[in-house]
Amino acid sequence: MAVNVETLEKLERKISLSLPLASVQTEVDSRLKRLARTVKMDGFRPGKVPMNVVAQRYGYSVQYEVLNEKVGEAFAKAANEAELRVAGQPKITEKDGAAEGELAFDAVFEVFPEVKIGDLASAEVEKLAADVDDAAIEKTIDILRKQRRTFAQRPADTAAVDGDRVTVDFEGKIDGEPFAGGKAEAFQFLIGEGQMLKEFEDAVRGMKTGESKTFPLAFPEDYHGKEVAGKTADFLVTVKKVEAANLPEVNEALAKSLGIADGSVEGLRADIKKNLEREVKFRVQSRNKQAVMEALVSKAELDLPKASIDAEVGRLLEGAREELKQRGIKDADKAEIPADVFLPQAERRVRLGLVVAELVKSNKLEATPEQIKAHIDELASSYEKPEDVVRWYFGDRQRLAEVEAVVIENNVTEFVLGKAKVSDKAVSFDELMGQQG
Repeated sequence: MAVNVETLEKLERKISLSLPLASVQTEVDSRLKRLARTVKMDGFRPGKVPMNVVAQRYGYSVQYEVLNEKVGEAFAKAANEAELRVAGQPKITEKDGAAEGELAFDAVFEVFPEVKIGDLASAEVEKLAADVDDAAIEKTIDILRKQRRTFAQRPADTAAVDGDRVTVDFEGKIDGEPFAGGKAEAFQFLIGEGQMLKEFEDAVRGMKTGESKTFPLAFPEDYHGKEVAGKTADFLVTVKKVEAANLPEVNEALAKSLGIADGSVEGLRADIKKNLEREVKFRVQSRNKQAVMEALVSKAELDLPKASIDAEVGRLLEGAREELKQRGIKDADKAEIPADVFLPQAERRVRLGLVVAELVKSNKLEATPEQIKAHIDELASSYEKPEDVVRWYFGDRQRLAEVEAVVIENNVTEFVLGKAKVSDKAVSFDELMGQQG
């Protein structure tokens, strides 16, 4: 029998369902009989509880369970026969006027939308490209040298300069009163590396061992310590020790310490370049992918299922609470976070997911096993034992699914770039990596 599907509004639909009362009662009776064989009740031996007592105690819950299953099966069958792609769970309500011996229900639900993707040839996408130059390699070598630097104490009459490690005692007061976290002894930091607020570094720079100084420090309005944010403190600082940094030479010893097989400086530079090129590739792909997705969404027309948006808001909300929990926030799972804060992000995710799914389906852009393997091999190549990393990925379905999703997005990106109006833009290594100077 043809299923009658009523369109209510946009993606909302309604189907009327009916169930023979006899089939429901037969299943209820069957389950109660099975239950009676094992149920334990005071005053009766196991398996000897009278059926009328079992029915009185468990009849309602069993009937509720059976009814839910039967209605769910009827809805799934009807939706399948009507070839509907249901979004979310249906809202099912019992209705009056059922034929004798039957139960009647209305199922109201949403369907996934028809996605119309416009002419991608008219989409405009800015495609980035970046190279790893000698300056990027030198900057990375400097970072590696700093990670392995040693320190030697300066003479007492030598002023502290950028790059020095200083050991200080300090105490801060606001309106003459000490505050939490405002005092420390034998505290070490490196001048000029942003480990302390600028006013603090400026005050210590140029000081010598044994010297003391009092200076004002204005905490930023967005300072992480809320009790002092936006306030000005007076600090007394005493320099206990000044140490100069000694960076290792760029030579075979450094190369060997960094695991370069042949121990040569040329091998070190080549290894750094290879790693940087891999990182640049992934970052360029990510930026270009984002630009493609924006262009793709702008060319698509579709309604969004509210059920999908609500589910996505729920996931974002749960993620926010989990992040609070990891930061040590007390009762993070009970934190009152307004759901509408996540609404724009949820809508964008749902829209993008539906558009990408349609493009993948209509253009056969699914990830192949070969692509997944190649991507994992590339991810693993930067590790000391790539084969262990490959096994780690292939040993878990969730991790494989995440890789598959990335490969699909890459396929979509390449497909759209092959259709759209692409303008190439070269960016510097520092700009791509978010570095300054």
